[in-house]
Order: sequence, then C-alpha cells, then structure tokens
Amino acid sequence: MKVNANQIRAGNVVELNNKLYSVMKAQNVIPGKGNAITTLEMRGIADGVKTVERFRTQESVERVYIDTRDYTYLFSNGDMHTFMDKETYEQIEVSSDVIGDGAKFLQENMEVKLSLYEGKAVAGELPQTVILEITETEPSMKGQTASSSYKPAILSNGVRVMVPPHIGPGTRIVVSIEAGEYLERAKA
Repeated sequence: MKVNANQIRAGNVVELNNKLYSVMKAQNVIPGKGNAITTLEMRGIADGVKTVERFRTQESVERVYIDTRDYTYLFSNGDMHTFMDKETYEQIEVSSDVIGDGAKFLQENMEVKLSLYEGKAVAGELPQTVILEITETEPSMKGQTASSSYKPAILSNGVRVMVPPHIGPGTRIVVSIEAGEYLERAKA
C-alpha cells in the first residue's frame, strides 16, 4: 500500500527496489528554507544490512504489512526447517538463512514466531534461551575456582560453549540463543 513518506514510523516494513526493509528510525525534518524531508533508518530483512534513505515528505513509499504467527518447530532436513502453524496445523518450510544463527539451537516442539509476507517466511524469532545437555567436557582440576576460569564443553546439538569448571558431562544447562553462551545450570 502506497503511503506518504511522512506517515512511515519505526517498526513499519517498507519495500524499496524489490527488497523488504524494517524501519528502525523515522525522522521528519522541516528546514527553514526548502522542502520537508523524511529520513528513514532501515535494516534489510533478507540480509540485515543497515541503510539510510531520504524522501520528500509527499513522496510515496510502498508500506508492507507483515503477518506474524506462532509456529511449532517439527524437524530439519538439511538446510530446510519445517514448522507447524499452531492454529491451522499447516506446515511451512523455512531455510536457515531466514532463521539465522539460532537455527543450530532449534529443538523439537520449540515455539517460534515467524513473520510472513505473501505467505513466505521473511524472519524468525526464537526464544531467548534453550536448555541443553553437555555431552563432553574436560575434567575439572582440583583447586580451580569457578569465578575466573571457564573450560570448553560440547552440547547435545554439537555446539561448543565455555562453562565453569565444576560442570561436567550429563549436566543440563541454560544457553542464550542470541549470544551462544552459558547462562546457568538448568533448575530441573
């Protein structure tokens, strides 16, 4: 839907040159002399590249409406991940490029928010943390303190993280998906 540039706000999605951009900041500037200008700071949905564009306030911009829904992760087949809509039970395949680095933390029945544009997934939002089990790590040495040193550990999904020395194989830990780091020992 075409709208005037001065109607675009942060959080809107716009289409420029056949690419989708998420608006991070929109600013209307009215100089003392000349035409009013709208400056949009945007991030490309497909590639994550930031860009800044300037428009005259009465210039038309294509605003896109994104549908965000809750999905349940089912399984992966190579680089494609299958999700099921929680309401309609329809399945959708999404590539790892859309999910990003968090794809390696996907677990069966994980709740994921997918943003759809014309029925195609353009972005995915995973939970903040995930609980995983340590499969192998170096044995702890007597006299090591938990505060200053960390040791490498391999998780059940094959990802390597640094953990405190008192944590051994078989321990379930909470990992930050965004940072890919150990947070704490799992409670249950």
